[in-house]
Amino acid sequence: MLGLTSTAAYGRGQTPAAPAAGQILTWTAGDSIEHYASAPTTAVAGTATIVFENSAATGNTTGLPHTLTFDTSDPQYNNDAQVNILANPADAEGGKHSVQVTLTPGTYHYFCSMPGHIMMSGTLTVTAGGGGDDTTAPTTSAKVAGQQNADGAYVGSATVTVSAADEEGGSGVASVEYALGAEGDWQPYTDPVVVDQAGAQTLRYRATDKAGNAAAEKSVDFTVAAPPTDDTTPPETSATVGGEQDDEGTYLGTATVTVTASDTGSGVNTIEYALGADGDWQPYTRPVAVDEAGAHTVRYRATDKAGNAAAEKSVGFTVAAPPAEDTTAPVVAAAVTGTKNSYGAFISSATVTLTAEDAESGVASTEYTLDGGPYLSYTEPVIVDRVGAHTLAYRATDAAGNTSEAQSAAFTVAEGGGVPAPPCAEHDERLTVIVGTVDTGVPNRLTPNRCTVNELIEDEREWTSQALFLKHVDGVLDRLVDQNVIDRREQKKIAKAAKQSKIGLPGQTAGYRTIFDGTGESFAKWEHVGGGRVDLKDGAMSVDPTVGGDLGMMWYPARQYTDFSLKLQFRDDAAGTANANGGVFVRFPNPHGFPLESRPAWVAVNYGHEIQIFDGPGGDMYKTGSVYGFDRVGLAGAHPTTKGTWNDYEIRAEKQHFEIFRNGVLINEFDNGPGQVFDPPRAGDPGTDGRRYASGYIGLQNHSTADLISYRNVRIKEL
Repeated sequence: MLGLTSTAAYGRGQTPAAPAAGQILTWTAGDSIEHYASAPTTAVAGTATIVFENSAATGNTTGLPHTLTFDTSDPQYNNDAQVNILANPADAEGGKHSVQVTLTPGTYHYFCSMPGHIMMSGTLTVTAGGGGDDTTAPTTSAKVAGQQNADGAYVGSATVTVSAADEEGGSGVASVEYALGAEGDWQPYTDPVVVDQAGAQTLRYRATDKAGNAAAEKSVDFTVAAPPTDDTTPPETSATVGGEQDDEGTYLGTATVTVTASDTGSGVNTIEYALGADGDWQPYTRPVAVDEAGAHTVRYRATDKAGNAAAEKSVGFTVAAPPAEDTTAPVVAAAVTGTKNSYGAFISSATVTLTAEDAESGVASTEYTLDGGPYLSYTEPVIVDRVGAHTLAYRATDAAGNTSEAQSAAFTVAEGGGVPAPPCAEHDERLTVIVGTVDTGVPNRLTPNRCTVNELIEDEREWTSQALFLKHVDGVLDRLVDQNVIDRREQKKIAKAAKQSKIGLPGQTAGYRTIFDGTGESFAKWEHVGGGRVDLKDGAMSVDPTVGGDLGMMWYPARQYTDFSLKLQFRDDAAGTANANGGVFVRFPNPHGFPLESRPAWVAVNYGHEIQIFDGPGGDMYKTGSVYGFDRVGLAGAHPTTKGTWNDYEIRAEKQHFEIFRNGVLINEFDNGPGQVFDPPRAGDPGTDGRRYASGYIGLQNHSTADLISYRNVRIKEL
């Protein structure tokens, strides 16, 4: 999921609107999360100013933010207007924002993209303008069909077919809509409507032509009867309450009640709810939001199609007004300590200790960056032992989201016995020595130079011959025997595995090819598509925190891969206690000009597989090692490690079998089979029946400006 990161977010190609002499189309929002307070239904093709206001003036008394988003993914609607506006009554514009777009004839679908607001939606019909001589609305009719009983009721279900036609020589029908019941939302009519809820029913319908003439609303009434059944058991019902809670379990601002019912006999027919002991019963169609402060009770019940009624149940909870807004950032300070020489430089190392205080909502996180690197979470004093001049910048964020201005401390570290970083070619903490794919069973011990045996073997380099590789391995083993790291028996096992690995042989498949080594030359071979930006920083691909937009990725266009082992390292650089959301895309087609997807980075999601990276305890249900949308891994199964440290990640894909390793540990296996689709289902997902590819490209995801993640040392071998 992508979050909006500014007060007003605009789609690609949009600019904030200046006052326009043409048409102005205004949407407003209030306290409701179920519908906009007002919205236009028709417009004329051409330039238009889209205005969205969510403020006290439009009925918002809770400070709840809303968005106005135009749907650009559903082919049955126009998708040429990029509108995505976030309005908050407390923002700098007072919750009122506008953009200018160009509308074309047809129908646009709009909705609120904030979580929990999925029912705020509607359509805007745009006509060609002018209207010519057509002043006559379309004619409409509806026909109900199905099996009827002796009383004329439709048994099991009724199918309603709506027809609309414009007079000869007219502008033609632009849209047909229908709504169920007296208060149901209007929806586009595309196919006959099947109604299977037992009882008296009303279906309303209307149509508009391309000249903007709207036919008067009509309706058709009918009754649906449950089919004969011996079902005598009422439905099972339950309810859950969700929302932000304080330590006493009170919901802050809003509580959302979700009611569920199931029936294994004739099936659920109706679900109803009522607020309080005396509230009227109402049809339950979506989660119920309660934002009035105080103690509340929501009653609920259900009936099945055989007429069996479940006993009334209730759920109680308390809602409190949200706490007063904290607008003051924490106070943060740094102390640099250590032994200094006569020039004021720290000998061998300097220790930086950070402190932060916040008298209101409390300190949520403290973070620092050394010498212009990414911000890292501060959990303990930072020891800097690299010789030279250094600058450590630091800041803190409170629980209300206020972040202090970055401050910095400058200091110098001088020679004096400091311990240098170990000279390891790669990071490999697997439990046993593995050469290529051959497991020797020999423990992967730490050697005197602080590298492991696997790291010294360097089996991931591109060796030009097997003889050269074996000579290198023999030299490493001789030194390890002399240092008493391994014995002669273990030396023979590792040497034998080196020969069996076939590393260095012409056409061998055991070696890895480096496709990103941290240099500018290898970085230039990758291409970025989609929103955001990825920079080359300290030998790694790092997400730029200043460039936002839609989901983006770096992809390697040099070649496609079928069966492979892909290895890389990733690091979570997200600020504070947050965790970065990223991932590795595999086996996706060329993202440029793909006919079914206008956003190129989403081709990798919809037609390849994303191997997820996300160690957050909340938020997205797919944790590191998950095959996104298909195979979930829980947080414990992801084996998360300390933020700001590099993690090894290996993805093995052989035919449709996937294995995912983190730091040498197998954390997930997945078999991709026919008929699988995203979980939960997503509109427009192509599934796996021939649409998720057996070969394709490799990509690295940048999710958003808040999801700061870095990738390095990317290697691949074909299996």
